[in-house]
Amino acid sequence: MTSKQLYMHQALKKAWKYQLRTYPNPAVGCLILYHNEIVALEAHQKAGTSHAEVLAFISAYENISQTKIDFDRFDAQKAHDFLLSLEEDFFADCVVYVTLEPCSHVGKTPSCASLVAHLKPKKVIIATLDPIKGHDGGVKQLEEQGVEVEVGVCQKEALELLEPFLIWQKRAFVLFKIAQTSNGKIGGGYLSSKESLTHVHQLRAVCSKMIIGGETVRVDRPTLDCRFTGDNAPDIIIYSKRDDFKRTIPLFKVKNREVKVLDKLDFSKPSFILIEGGEGMLNALKEDIDWLLQYQTPKLSAHSSPYNIDLDLKFLFQERKGIDLMLWSRVN
Repeated sequence: MTSKQLYMHQALKKAWKYQLRTYPNPAVGCLILYHNEIVALEAHQKAGTSHAEVLAFISAYENISQTKIDFDRFDAQKAHDFLLSLEEDFFADCVVYVTLEPCSHVGKTPSCASLVAHLKPKKVIIATLDPIKGHDGGVKQLEEQGVEVEVGVCQKEALELLEPFLIWQKRAFVLFKIAQTSNGKIGGGYLSSKESLTHVHQLRAVCSKMIIGGETVRVDRPTLDCRFTGDNAPDIIIYSKRDDFKRTIPLFKVKNREVKVLDKLDFSKPSFILIEGGEGMLNALKEDIDWLLQYQTPKLSAHSSPYNIDLDLKFLFQERKGIDLMLWSRVN
């Protein structure tokens, strides 16, 4: 592996920590070198806030100048204005690694391509071009300002990171979440660490809809809120042929949420759908699932409930969540 690939892998790894949490934006990571030392490693964290490049340049400024900023770095407009106010050659000796072409689009946040072109780092190395028409063109802006650009370092890995974003441009991206022991058991109460539960709630907070099976509602009587993060609870679809649910159970009592009971599902609308369920739900919807998110706890269990299903997966990324191993996989 070359040094360029090593640096880009670090940017990709950082972006994976915020995968799907940036919905409807893509997950993007950015690393900045200054005199061959890493002075910034950041990722876009939430739609409507500063993008990865902006956060990285802010961090690079702080490390190079040894001066802390006195404003909210996630306020995109303030961050852009501050960076544009710096002396013209402040970042002239920096090399920037970014997993996605800097955006030329102006929306809730200013254009990253215009900003980077103005800051004029020594070189910008990009994993993959932006596939969305109207957001692309960042490379052209950089080159027009005399910035050296290289594209295609770790492109395959960058496209895997970008896959949900590409899918929800056309239809629903469907993620099925499971939690299990190391020997594949799913019953017996909470199986996940607090860190895993917090991550699940972060995904619930941004998903378009959350789907759960009717039997899970009847047996487990879940609340399905975001109490670990303090965010608003997601709207719920209960997938069931029978609507025999007591409206007094916790699921129906969460404020400002919609709960529907449906026996048919439509995944044609661009959106992010999160599914939580057992073997029945996984079997029923396996043809519609794009990715599987698995939290595996280091525990063996004698419980009788596994996922009895044949499903081919491709592992995409893994990391630790507390004591758990978290695996992102594509359903093949």
